[in-house]
Amino acid sequence: VSGSLYGALLGSLIVYPIADFLGRNRELIIASVFYLIGALLTAYAPGLGVLLIARLIYGLGIGMAMHGAPLYIAETCPSQIRGTLISLKELFIVLGILLGYFVSSIEINVLGGWRYMYGFSAPIALLMGLGMWSLPASPRWLLLRAIQLKAPLQDYKEKAIVALRKLRGGYGDDNAAEKQVEGTLLSLKSAYSDQVSEGSFLDVLRGPSLKAFVIGGGLVLFQQITGQPSVLYYAAPILQTAGFSAAADATKLSVVVGVFKLIMTGIAVLKVDDLGRRPLLIIGVSGLAFSLLLLSAYYKFLGAFPFVAVAALLLYVGSYQISFGPISWLMVSEIFPLRTRGKGISLAVLTNFASNAVVTFSFSPLKELLGAENLFLLFGGISLLSLVFVVLFVPETKGLSLEEIESKFLR
Repeated sequence: VSGSLYGALLGSLIVYPIADFLGRNRELIIASVFYLIGALLTAYAPGLGVLLIARLIYGLGIGMAMHGAPLYIAETCPSQIRGTLISLKELFIVLGILLGYFVSSIEINVLGGWRYMYGFSAPIALLMGLGMWSLPASPRWLLLRAIQLKAPLQDYKEKAIVALRKLRGGYGDDNAAEKQVEGTLLSLKSAYSDQVSEGSFLDVLRGPSLKAFVIGGGLVLFQQITGQPSVLYYAAPILQTAGFSAAADATKLSVVVGVFKLIMTGIAVLKVDDLGRRPLLIIGVSGLAFSLLLLSAYYKFLGAFPFVAVAALLLYVGSYQISFGPISWLMVSEIFPLRTRGKGISLAVLTNFASNAVVTFSFSPLKELLGAENLFLLFGGISLLSLVFVVLFVPETKGLSLEEIESKFLR
């Protein structure tokens, strides 16, 4: 389980200094190569050593993709549907998890059946790489490189306009594309008026970027420390304690959980640009807290009612998928100033996977130390704290361009 987390941590560290140099689409192509190699090596691993190396390589792909995907989508899509498109990324992640559960449930009694589960991702990784190969560079990234390299702006402006038109399927008004490019350029010139060097590590931790990191980093931190990795990775054991004693039964029920995750994520995708980010976060995080308190109550004194555990698990999954699941990454991709966006998102990804690793590693020891009832009570308390954070610090960014978000909330 932890092999891919190590790789993801390493991937987010590697991408930090080179994100702006690589560009968003090249980063995603490299991620797809890591996915492909990692999946094939895992599926055909002759021994434990190769298996662990394969999981590490696969994790490198996760770290780079979780950085590049929200960044590329946010920088290339119209502001009116940005929330929907970035939330669709989460929908497809959930679809991948569901496919994993599904293949696992079929192969649970087959010796070496796990190889099929991991190998199934190889053709999807290939599709991802070919898809990104066909797409242009992010227009905002092209302008960012022009400013950083002090290159002829006119050449890069023309490239950005061509890329923008291609991303709109060759349709749209040339004047509208040019106006959008000019707006981005104006924002960049303003950001670089005092300093012309690329954003350093310290730049992310001061001024407007620090405010953005508090919001984005806080969301991805709470996303993990409210127990999400534990519920995700240990869904089958939790269900086994609820009376579904056979591994095959618990694994099949995990498929039901996966389908429910997909449905709830679909609701978030449909509503995020209508309702906005804050309402979905507040509703979802409130549901998280209640479901964790219900799980604690099940382990304390409702053990005779296994349906309570299943209901609490489904409520947790549903609440997470309309709030922290899609909205955290949406906010991370929107909130950072363009000048430090690549490095800021890299730091947020690092925060995400570091906290994920801590929660994953600590779940079993904490369960032994505190008991399941107190552990879920602890997660419930952290969820209430995260609700306070959302209410006090997270702004509403619905319908605003990236440049408008920067000027309205960060300056």
